[in-house]
Order: sequence, then C-alpha cells, then structure tokens
Amino acid sequence: MAGAHTWISESSPPHGSEPRYEDGWFAGIRDVTSYLLRIADTTATAGRGRAASSAMLLVHLQQPRSPAPEKTMADEPAPASVPPLEATDVLAAAERFPWAVAAPGTRHCPDGPDFLDVALSAVGNEERAGYIERLEAFVEEHRDRLEQLLRAYGPGSRPASHGRYALVGQPETLVILERMETNPFLLRGRWEEELEPVFLDDLEFAWGPRIRLSW
Repeated sequence: MAGAHTWISESSPPHGSEPRYEDGWFAGIRDVTSYLLRIADTTATAGRGRAASSAMLLVHLQQPRSPAPEKTMADEPAPASVPPLEATDVLAAAERFPWAVAAPGTRHCPDGPDFLDVALSAVGNEERAGYIERLEAFVEEHRDRLEQLLRAYGPGSRPASHGRYALVGQPETLVILERMETNPFLLRGRWEEELEPVFLDDLEFAWGPRIRLSW
C-alpha cells in the first residue's frame, strides 16, 4: 500500500500534454491517493494490521492544485452532488457536550488556520450524510475518556500551563479525535499539508488512540 501510494503520488502526465489533460491527471491522482489512505485507515481500524510503512504513507508529495475550469462543457456529465457539511452546524453539535468542551471563557484556542476545516476535509463524501449523528454517537461512547482528557490536559491543568495541549477543550477537537480514531492516516496527511504537526502530536499523546502516527 505504501509503495503504491508513493508511486502514484510521484507520477506525472506525459510530456507535452494539453493543460486540460494535465488537470484531469492531477485530479485523478488526488482522488486515488486519498482512496489509498482510506483503505489504510479501514484496514488498520478493522484490526487486520497496520500498514507496513506508515512513514511512506504520510511523507507524500503535495499534489499541485488544478485551476477551476472556466465553464463546464455541455458534453461533460455534471459532478455527483455531495451532502453539505456546514462547520457551524458541526460546532453547534459539539458545544452540547460540557464534559468534553471547556467553558467559553476558559478556552485558549491557538492562533492560526482553521483546525476544523482541516479535520472536516478528512470526512469522506460518503460519510457526510449523517456525520453530525456519527459525531454525537462518538462523544457519547467516549464520555469517560473525554471527561478525563479535559480534566487532565484542558484549560487550568498543569500541562496546559506550559502552553501545550491548546486544542484540548475546543469544540472542534471532538471532530479531530473522531477522525483520529476513524481515519487516522487521512487526517494526518491532510493536517501535514496545511498545519504544523505539533498540535496534532500533543492531542494524539493525550488521547492515546489505537493507532499512533506521531514519532
């Protein structure tokens, strides 16, 4: 799996290809590599063993973004519709769990890009319908662990006083933890494309998922 991921990530369209051909090539590579990461996540979650080399899966080339086409050709099929997954709705659901989320006045969310957007990018199209219900079930199932996490590493704790574990107690962290247990390889790949890994590493250490990807 690691070898296939690396080989596909490093492939290039034939020399001299037209721009539209290159756009389709790179779009296909992004889809296939994301699918390979989901296979790795599914295999690991099902208990059939961890991928032989997670490092090779995680250290992959960031594919160039294809420019949006100016218009859709009449003979091209329309893309399949994907159920919307609004960040505001997800946050509203997360706010309903006081044992997992710190009080608003005590939170110290680190500055930087939107952590929620990165976490939600690891939610596959096939998972978006009903994802809020999935998140709520996850939080209910892990109530004791989340309560302990907030108490041990959240705002006011000794570890938090040193400026670490800043994401603990944030509502978006529930999505990060759910993805950490469900699609850890895909989450890590998307995170390292957009964000510094230290916040994810700290959260992984504090949570203790079944599959550890930090080194």
